[in-house]
Amino acid sequence: MLQWFYRTLDRFHTAFLEADRWKLYLQGLGVTLEMTVIALILGTCLGLVIAVVRTAHDQQRPGRRNFLLGIANVFCNIYTTVIRGTPMMVQLLIWSFVIFSTSRNKVMVGFIGLGINSGAYVAEIIRGGLMSVDIGQSEAGRSLGLNYFDTMRFIVIPQAFKNILPSLGNEFITLFKDTSLVSAIGAAELTYHASRIGGRTFDYMPPLIGIAVMYLAIVIVFTWAQGRLERRLRESDRR
Repeated sequence: MLQWFYRTLDRFHTAFLEADRWKLYLQGLGVTLEMTVIALILGTCLGLVIAVVRTAHDQQRPGRRNFLLGIANVFCNIYTTVIRGTPMMVQLLIWSFVIFSTSRNKVMVGFIGLGINSGAYVAEIIRGGLMSVDIGQSEAGRSLGLNYFDTMRFIVIPQAFKNILPSLGNEFITLFKDTSLVSAIGAAELTYHASRIGGRTFDYMPPLIGIAVMYLAIVIVFTWAQGRLERRLRESDRR
């Protein structure tokens, strides 16, 4: 048992401390967090636009249909159907080897692919939140002289945000973990460096176990921060 412990300790020393390999893990973690934040911003902006378009289309009064809004809604439906109906890995491979086949910046390709994929899911999350707000709120805003976009910005979206926060937080956590797929196209993130180190040392167990612990620790921090924010929003409602 003691021999197994020392042998395991030596394997982890080789995977993390020897030749300052821990710097590669930190570098990969930084790229992973950067991709997560940029992809989330891209996905949230894209999802918000699509959600507003689809909500506006669904809430049109009978007999007062807007033709351009209908066309935009069709494109939004196609986008969400295609993105949600195909695997993220396939999408990343298409982005890397078909659309951006000449690009060497795989990190950029990664956050574009992740952001566009996330946008489809965020759109449905936001749309559900917008539809959950009573239609009377929108009508009250319009009766006060606000146009549609001001009504959404000042009245509907702030109320919807509290409803969608748990789902949006889960999407952020899922997106953070899905960055590991970007290693398949050669982006130098956390999983990529762990695989490279495992190949150099001919021992994949320590680096993979190590990055699993790193992913888990960061997810726990994200979950804790999300819970704190939700509690503060509930307290503000009581006041």
